[in-house]
Amino acid sequence: MWPFKLRYFLISPVWLWYCLRSGSLWFFSSSNPTLTFGGLDGEPKREMYDLLPKEFYPKTIYISPKDHFEDIKVSLQQHGFHYPFIVKPDVGAKGLLFRKIDDEDELKLYHQKNPVDYIIQELVMYPLEVSVFYYRYPDQQKGVITGFIQKDLMDVYGDGKSSLWELIMAHPNARHRPDEMRIKHEQNLQTIIPKGERYILTYAANLNRGARFSDLYKHVDGEMLKMFDEISHGAKFYYGRYDIKCQSIDDLRLGKNFTILEFNGSGAEPNHVYHAGYSLFDAYKVFLRHWKVLYEISKYNKQHGVPYWPLVKGWKFLQAAKKNLELLEQKDKEILV
Repeated sequence: MWPFKLRYFLISPVWLWYCLRSGSLWFFSSSNPTLTFGGLDGEPKREMYDLLPKEFYPKTIYISPKDHFEDIKVSLQQHGFHYPFIVKPDVGAKGLLFRKIDDEDELKLYHQKNPVDYIIQELVMYPLEVSVFYYRYPDQQKGVITGFIQKDLMDVYGDGKSSLWELIMAHPNARHRPDEMRIKHEQNLQTIIPKGERYILTYAANLNRGARFSDLYKHVDGEMLKMFDEISHGAKFYYGRYDIKCQSIDDLRLGKNFTILEFNGSGAEPNHVYHAGYSLFDAYKVFLRHWKVLYEISKYNKQHGVPYWPLVKGWKFLQAAKKNLELLEQKDKEILV
């Protein structure tokens, strides 16, 4: 993946031009009226899930760091949770503090050291994880799918001889993240992984956590678009990316055997540019095309009663989001689960 500055520095004047044309640094804030700040950054996952029918996302409960652990245990029982499951911050970023929890001791440790609101979510076992980038102009019934990719978790396969640490050090991506790997797999680093057995290094399927992307756009058709149009109409979602687990592409197209892990609004990258075959120049063209759409959607919503955020409000919100990110980065290194 290209460094952030390389990805955006040369084309940043175009973003500034949209700010000038709109008269607001936060023109994007009106893009998705049902998401805080248009979904650029810092929006809670709870806000997103509340826009979806319950059958469309994993079973979820919301936890405050102030909650008593015994009360959490009762809530788990009442909601029918069984280990293992997933925990992640309600307001998260980059897969930080995303953990698979295997037993009560791990959950207790996570809860004791985690300073932010978080969610407990069932571990979805569908084999395929995908991202779908979607947008729809508010005055139109049909939207557009611009990207469709498969996301493969960072993993290793045992050879019956090497320890997990040796396998990590031989992995092209994981070996560059030794501190993270030690934190997450401290108990298993010297374990010999049986031959052919898969060991998942992280359950967060994003680039920041070493996932691999492959292009699936050839599978996009009218049936798939119809399904995402229906979901997006219900959520009043106009621009962003869906992250989904499903049994198969055909099932997703038919609207069955899938679950929405989350959807990201105006801050979502069209991450299909990160699979093999895209040059940096190709990526620039994709980014600029999507920024134009984002500007047009935001402008339309502004003209129809959804105001841009005021300057000071947006600035304070971004500063709070930055502080939250710094806290997550710090705690991600300290919570050894």
